[in-house]
Amino acid sequence: MFENLSERLERSFKLLKGQGKITEINVAETLKDVRRALLDADVNYKVAKQFTDTVKAKALGQNVLNAIQPGQLMVKIVHDELATLMGGDTAQVNLSGNPTVILMSGLQGSGKTTMSGKLAKKLKSEKSRRPLLVAGDVYRPAAIEQLKVLGQQIDVPVYTEEGNKNPVEIAENAIRYAKTNHYDLVIVDTAGRLAVDEQMMQEIAAIKKAVKPNETLFVVDSMTGQDAVNTAREFNERLDFDGVVLTKLDGDTRGGAALSIRTVVDKPIKFVGTGEKLDALDYFHPARMADRILGMGDIVSLVEKAQQQFDEKQARELQRKIAKNQFNFNDFLAQIEQIKKMGNLKDLASMIPGVGKAIKDVDIDDNAFKGIESIIKSMTAAERANPDIINASRRQRIAKGSGNSLQDVNRLLKQFEETRKLMRQANAIKSNPMKMMNAMRAMKNMRGGMR
Repeated sequence: MFENLSERLERSFKLLKGQGKITEINVAETLKDVRRALLDADVNYKVAKQFTDTVKAKALGQNVLNAIQPGQLMVKIVHDELATLMGGDTAQVNLSGNPTVILMSGLQGSGKTTMSGKLAKKLKSEKSRRPLLVAGDVYRPAAIEQLKVLGQQIDVPVYTEEGNKNPVEIAENAIRYAKTNHYDLVIVDTAGRLAVDEQMMQEIAAIKKAVKPNETLFVVDSMTGQDAVNTAREFNERLDFDGVVLTKLDGDTRGGAALSIRTVVDKPIKFVGTGEKLDALDYFHPARMADRILGMGDIVSLVEKAQQQFDEKQARELQRKIAKNQFNFNDFLAQIEQIKKMGNLKDLASMIPGVGKAIKDVDIDDNAFKGIESIIKSMTAAERANPDIINASRRQRIAKGSGNSLQDVNRLLKQFEETRKLMRQANAIKSNPMKMMNAMRAMKNMRGGMR
C-alpha cells in the first residue's frame, strides 16, 4: 500500500535531512519533486499542485530555513497536510434511525456485494447490530446467490423477492420486513451501473428517494486511480452520497484515489477494503494513513486489530502459565491462530514503524505459519502439552510425520525454548519493579559502552 509513493517522498526529503545549508531554493526543489511523486501516484494534478503550494507557504511561514532540524519540520508539515488532504478527522458512520438504512452504490465490478457483506459483519460484531442484507441487484442472478453465500458465512439473513424485478419495491418491502422482525440495520445492495447509463442512474436515485437511507455509500475500486475519482464526481452529482468506500487498497495501487477523492467530491472516505477476507474492512483514518505514506508505520491500528482478537480470560490464563513455566505448544498454536485472524501478515508488519521499508521487497506469504503448524500438529497430545519430553527419536518421528526436515524441527524447538525464556524474563520484570530498574540500568550501561 503506497509503497512507491512512500519511497519517492523519502527521496524527496533527503536533501532537507542533510547537514547542508537549507535555502528557499532547496525547499522549492524538494516540493517540486514531491509534486512529481504525487502525480506519479495518480493524484489529480490540481490537487497535487494545491497541496505543494500549501506546504510551501506553511514551510516558509514556520521558518523552516532557520529550524534546527528543517528536514523533520518539513516532514511534519507534509504529514499534517496529507492528513488534511484525505479528510483530517476520521469520518463517522451515521447509524441513527430504527432501522438504520445503508444504501450501497457503485460501478459494475467495484466490489459492492462483497463490501455489503463485510460491512454487515463489521457492524454486527463491533456495534452489536442485528443486520439484514437486501438483494437489490435484480439484473444479475449471480449477485443474489453471492449475497446469500456471504450471508451464510457471516450468519446474517438475506432478504430476496424471487420474480420481482423492481428494486425500489424490494428495498421498501425489506425495510418493512426489518421493522416487523426487529432488525436494526438494513444494508441494501444495488446493481452495478455506469455513470453514463441514464436509466440505471435514475433507478438508484429513485431507490434513495423511496427508502431515505441514513447513509449512502459509494463503493469504488482504488486500483482504477483517477478514473475512480472521476466516477465518484459523476455519481455524487446525481446521488449526493455521504461517503466513499475504497476497495483493494491492499493491492498494487498508487494511492491517487485515496489522496484525491476527498478534495474533488468533498465527501469523506469512510471505509477501506484491505484484503479478500470478510473481516478485511477498516475505518479510514487520514492521520494514520499519512503516517504510513511517510513510512512511520501505524501502531495504533495494529493494536486495535490485536484487541479485536483479544480474549481477556485466555490472556489471564496464558500469563499464569508463563509465570509457572507451563507455556506449551498448544498455547503457541493458539497464538498463531489469533495472529492469522488479524489479517495480511505483510500489511500487519508494515504497521510497525521502520519495518515497512525493510520488508518492501520481501514476500511474506499468508501461509508463512504453515510449516510450523504442520510440525506442531504432528506432535502427540502429550508432546504438545509437555515439550520437554521431545527427545531425539521423537524429533525424528515428528519430522517424518510433518514432511519437514529434522533441522526444521530442531530449529522450531530451539526458537520455542528461547521464546519461553524471554516470556519468563518479561513476566519477572513486570512483577518485580526492582528487576525492571536493574534491567534499565543494564541497558543504559550497554548503550554507553557501545561507542
